[in-house]
Amino acid sequence: MNLWLRNYAWRHALIISVCLFSLFPLYLVVVSSFNSTGSLRLDSFIPREISFANYKMLFTDPTIPYMIWVKNSLIIAGATAILSVTIGSASAFAFSRLYFKGRKTGIQLLLLVQMFPAILAISAVYVIMERVYTFAPSIGLGTQSGLLLIYLGGAMGVNIWLLKGFVDSIPKELDEAAKIDGASAVQTYWLIFMPLAAPVLAVVALLSFIGTFNEFILARLFLVDMEARTVAVGLQQFIGGQYSENWGPFAAGSIIASVPIVIIFLSLQRYIINGLTAGSVKG
Repeated sequence: MNLWLRNYAWRHALIISVCLFSLFPLYLVVVSSFNSTGSLRLDSFIPREISFANYKMLFTDPTIPYMIWVKNSLIIAGATAILSVTIGSASAFAFSRLYFKGRKTGIQLLLLVQMFPAILAISAVYVIMERVYTFAPSIGLGTQSGLLLIYLGGAMGVNIWLLKGFVDSIPKELDEAAKIDGASAVQTYWLIFMPLAAPVLAVVALLSFIGTFNEFILARLFLVDMEARTVAVGLQQFIGGQYSENWGPFAAGSIIASVPIVIIFLSLQRYIINGLTAGSVKG
């Protein structure tokens, strides 16, 4: 017993302390969502009163299109995840397996672009989308389609590099065997690469979905109309005022908005470890 306490007890104590430290902010948000005063202050660790007024406000107040915000976030995040996987996987396969003029230069430019913070491009992207709106209003400034294009442009570099690392780890003998059997490059991509890449594709889709769903800065800058906003931008109105901070509805909306992410994460968790480590080891 003394040996166990000396060798292992401190590890368990450390793990428990880290878990409690990580879960306390979540507990604070949950408790605040049931607090009708709209405050983050805890009078006691266990709340004396539980109120669903904040949740009721989100679904019944006609001035708060909360479900429309959630729907917008799901549509934009889902479209970004699907298109990121589709375009990124095809590009990664082309850079890894096909030989064409400018292949090496193109992959080096992708790496170079990732060296600069995305915040540097916000002003330039804003001006470009403003000009695009003059001749293509459906994909210009203030539209969800335009915001989707911006998300795709920002995510392509990282996704292509991640997927290319996985494609490089696939033995080229499979490609050669497919060519001997008469398979084209497209058939090799669909019949060999796609089934093998399922774990890493799931991870790319998950990371793209979560990152887009939680993104605030670009959505706040480009989406002006109330009903076109995402849930992250919409909830900001509860705490954006200098003298009108209302944390109760903000906490309630955050908890509801996190449910789709939790469901998707749990459904894809068996792919996460395999997908993140795929392509990191060669040979």
